[in-house]
Order: sequence, then structure tokens, then C-alpha cells
Amino acid sequence: MRIALGLEYDGSPYCGWQSQPDGSTVQDVLQLALSQIAGESIGVIAAGRTDTGVHALEQVIHFDTQTSRPLTAWVRGVNALLPSSVAVLWAHAVDDEFHARFSAQARSYRYQLFCRPVRSALQHGKVGWFHQPLDVDKMREAAQLLLGEHDFSAFRASACQAKSPVKTLSQMDIQQQGGLISMNLTANAFLHHMVRNIVGCLVYVGKGKHPPLWMREVLEGRERSQAAPTFAPDGLYLRRITYDPKWGLPQL
Repeated sequence: MRIALGLEYDGSPYCGWQSQPDGSTVQDVLQLALSQIAGESIGVIAAGRTDTGVHALEQVIHFDTQTSRPLTAWVRGVNALLPSSVAVLWAHAVDDEFHARFSAQARSYRYQLFCRPVRSALQHGKVGWFHQPLDVDKMREAAQLLLGEHDFSAFRASACQAKSPVKTLSQMDIQQQGGLISMNLTANAFLHHMVRNIVGCLVYVGKGKHPPLWMREVLEGRERSQAAPTFAPDGLYLRRITYDPKWGLPQL
């Protein structure tokens, strides 16, 4: 039997998603809780890995089990065994052909950036921070230059294992409410650190270090050294994974 789960988590206490020998990741604590409910060892596959300090509003995973349990057991039962920083949102039985990673059609991220002269204590770990106001209109102008299918090598971490740097960015929206700037990005897939590297470049444009058209120069240059430094992970959220409706997964 194959089960898909939707998760949310605060990434602050963990060394990312991917399992580590010391058990300090989101995958580790989830697999431990699932194994206790199933009465057998459970391994999970996620739609995408998140780095240390990165959060999820809806991560999607799947696992296989020989144990029959009501779906409520995979939600309430597992949640009773998870740390408070991780929660199962829903459980759904799926066909064996479903794959959390390879069946995904798109992935969406959100970056929350707080602009104020001093850092926030109450939002520590939940938002990125920049110490001065940013020109959001210029950031929006620069962001639009990234839409479509491109070689995103300039925004790719050196450790990225993706087979191709060519991705299709279908959404790049920037909204502002007071001192909080929200950036929403959707693509068929993302490179390692791609979102945080884009955010770093947008901050450069917003603070006036470069004009909006500089973003095109960086994109077309395909050299990581031409772009801004990787921005902090704190404000990054995996927002949604999009699948074909045929799988019948819940829509939050």
C-alpha cells in the first residue's frame, strides 16, 4: 500500500530535510514516527529537499507499507509522536504509480523578507531580514526578466546535483505589506539555492546597487560569480507542490 502525506514544518531546529546519521533532520523524525505507527521500518520519499533552516507550508511525501491503518492513524497518530515543529496535514492512499518527486508538475516557494533598521525578535528564524527599505517596484521589474524557460546556472549552488540548469519559472510575484516583502515563485523544478540566490539579486536591485536590467545580464551570463551572495534560509518556505488532479490529493 502506498500512502501520500502532506506536511508542514518549522525548519529551524533541523539540519534540512535529508536524513543524516545523527537523526537531526525532518525526514529522520518523520520516519521514526511513521515506523512506530506501522510497526515496521518506514522510509519516505519527498517532493523536494529543503535545506537547513528552510520551512514548509506543504511538503508532500509518499511511503510504502504492508500495514493497514485508517488514514486518521497516519495523521493524528503520527502527529502524537512528532515534535511540535512538524505536523502531518493530511493522508491519502495513492496508486503505486504515484511518486512524490517524479509525479510533481510544479513546485512553489515563498520568501518572506522583513525590512527594518533592527532585526525582529518575534519573527526570528521565520523571516529574512534587511536593514533598510527596498524599492519594490524595481525588484518587480527585475523579477519579470526571469519568467519563462532559461538556463539558471547563475543562480545554481556549486553542490547542485540537477542534471540540467534549464528550468521554467512560471510565477515571480512580489508583494509588500508594511515592512514585510513576500516573494512567490513557481517553477517546474528548482536548482539548489536557486530561490535564495534570486532573492539575493533582487535585494541588490532593491537597494540600488544595480538597475533592474542587471538581472538579465546575470541570467544570460550563466556565471554564479556574477550574481549576489546566497540570501539567508530563514524566510524561505516550500509553499505548494502541484500534481495532476487524477491523483486526488487534498488541495489546501
